[in-house]
Amino acid sequence: MATNVIMPSLGFDMTEGKLARWLKTEGERIEKGQTIAEIETEKATVEIEAAVSGILAKIIVTAGQTVPIGTVIGIIAEAGAKLAEMPATPARPSPPPPPPAGEAKPAEAAAPSEARVKASPLARKMAEDAGIDLARIKGTGPDGRVMERDVQAAIEAKPASTPPSPAAGAPPGAPAPLSRMRRAIARRMTESKATAPHFYVTVEINMDEAMKMREQVNRIAPDAERISINDLIVAASARTLTRFPDLNASYRDGSLDRHGQINIGIAVALEDGLISPVLHDADRKSLRTIAAESRALSDRARANKLRSGDLGSGTFTISNLGMFDVDEFIAIINPPEAAILAVGAVTRRPIAVEHEIRIASLMKATLSVDHRVADGAQAGRFLQELKKLLENPVNLLTD
Repeated sequence: MATNVIMPSLGFDMTEGKLARWLKTEGERIEKGQTIAEIETEKATVEIEAAVSGILAKIIVTAGQTVPIGTVIGIIAEAGAKLAEMPATPARPSPPPPPPAGEAKPAEAAAPSEARVKASPLARKMAEDAGIDLARIKGTGPDGRVMERDVQAAIEAKPASTPPSPAAGAPPGAPAPLSRMRRAIARRMTESKATAPHFYVTVEINMDEAMKMREQVNRIAPDAERISINDLIVAASARTLTRFPDLNASYRDGSLDRHGQINIGIAVALEDGLISPVLHDADRKSLRTIAAESRALSDRARANKLRSGDLGSGTFTISNLGMFDVDEFIAIINPPEAAILAVGAVTRRPIAVEHEIRIASLMKATLSVDHRVADGAQAGRFLQELKKLLENPVNLLTD
């Protein structure tokens, strides 16, 4: 029995991926869960794990190749299994041959318009961001379709007159080329703001009890299970989302797609930008499990060792800038999600309680919502429930 290893999808707009390298060789024994290959995305290098144990019987896609998602890149089989004859690399249509000498090209081929150029949505957007005419790019996809790899090659082949980065000796104030990650962030956030009508609702939460409970739990918890403020926010958000399914949804072609899982994206700051690895089924996990898995996700993101399941399937995102002493901010929705929660620092400030002034630990949280899927009243009730959970955090300790 043989099992196909496929190129996974790691984002809603990902149509293809580049195989960075194989970590195993043909004929080598592998165990289920072992990392066998790495793929490159716009934001990270992601590990592919073996779904079964067996022998890496066939490598179909070699390092450096870019192929559409869903492509079989290798085969894992039981020892001694015989495989049908397969091509060494995935077949791709060859470009049409040039016309014979002296024969004129068809008018459309001689002067194609960008509207007629076949291109993947990602390739079209990349070309637009880079200011490159799609009609000048030779596509290597099916029927000459322009793929991400083709646009990337065109970007890299741009004349050397492109302004150098400051690190390369450019004078102060000169424009610097954007990294691949920064281009991806620019494209996705521009698309989000252009297509999703955002609105924002802010609430202030008294974190006194949450801070006390965290201190008590961490006093007896092993290091791997010590909880952070963000862990409390993730746990509270996940439980609140169970009562507000419209905020755990996506707007698609005039309808609302409510997700069956609550998968929380946790924004992690890297040198080049933000990445949001995903904590799956967060509403079904204990606070300590959330703490351990969140820490592991952040560590893998910073080490550029994310796994294929860590990206691309989030249903709600939390962005926390509290560690930078930011009091309050608003965040742009991560498409195709319907909402994102922006969290500021916990600060000690005076509040009025029963005609007295006291000092409390306060935190502001702002919910950004796609107005196509929810309205202000729903957002307000969501924040009201979130506030109630965080101000009475003992409820987060129950499984």
